[in-house]
Amino acid sequence: MVSIPKTKLSGGLEIAKILNGMWQVSGAHGNIDPSKAVEEMLKYFDAGLTTFDLADIYGPAEEIYGAFVQKLASQRGADAVSRLQGLTKFVPRPGPMSRQVVEGAIARSMQRMKVSRLDCVQFHWWDYSDKRYLDALKHLQDLRMEGKIGEVALTNFDTARLQEIIDHGVTVSSNQVQFSLLDMRPATKMAPVCEANNVKILAYGVLGGGLISEKYLGKAEPKGRSVLNTASLSKYKNMIDTWGGWPLFQELLQVLDQIAKTHNVSISNIAANYILAQPAVGGVILGCRLGVPGCEHIDDNLRALTVNLTDSDKLEIDSVLKKGRDLMAVIGDCGDEYR
Repeated sequence: MVSIPKTKLSGGLEIAKILNGMWQVSGAHGNIDPSKAVEEMLKYFDAGLTTFDLADIYGPAEEIYGAFVQKLASQRGADAVSRLQGLTKFVPRPGPMSRQVVEGAIARSMQRMKVSRLDCVQFHWWDYSDKRYLDALKHLQDLRMEGKIGEVALTNFDTARLQEIIDHGVTVSSNQVQFSLLDMRPATKMAPVCEANNVKILAYGVLGGGLISEKYLGKAEPKGRSVLNTASLSKYKNMIDTWGGWPLFQELLQVLDQIAKTHNVSISNIAANYILAQPAVGGVILGCRLGVPGCEHIDDNLRALTVNLTDSDKLEIDSVLKKGRDLMAVIGDCGDEYR
């Protein structure tokens, strides 16, 4: 079995460097059978992939996680549950962020997840012009001090707001942002600020919703909802178009394929490993199609941890990346695409 390296967050929580993403149970990727999803979560746990990334807005994700906690406790006991990490998100609608509102949301997540304390709460805010995000974070910080939350973290905040939040005295453990070979924006401004403040980057979109794989090497450009039939495929195909288009993406896949063959791994493994090695990155979030036959990638995901890219490998990849558009100029900083 591959040894799973860990990242220690500022509050002491240790997470696996490969996190299991649960956006795929939200309903935007097809129907999910909750009971089968729970059974499959046990396979990830047994492989050492004990960290799950979810959110209060990911459909039944918190309830599915809660059912898994109960199953794990009944079958394996409290010690097994203690080796599980659930990182949820608090994504409120704009409005007053009183202590009552924030505490109510946290209590709701605890009830759904069947835990007495949330390991980590990753906070997202839709509108920077509404400064009540600072109110919400103050209450989250207070709840952390009271022991109801282990780590206070962020999701899709840009560098300026991250620094502002830190300057307001909030201890931020991590910031979850899009970070991939198609989107290297976090390396520009975010990573230096994170390194200076002991904030880890948790990277999503690392495999481009599955597009960064052998499945699309040498293939015609996918178009239309019948082909791009999940939220991930649609989202990251748009990312490819913004970055440089299908021909340049094919050039990238060809280079990744050549490198992957020399290391006896997959294209996806090279893509994930490259991001894992970036400054400030504490982990990569790889989406799980829980309970969907043929969509389990545990063994392949683990192989991403076995790769040691050479300087020559990195130069070959970088030579293609340089041909893509400057996404900081096109989109803006991390998370700007959501605002």
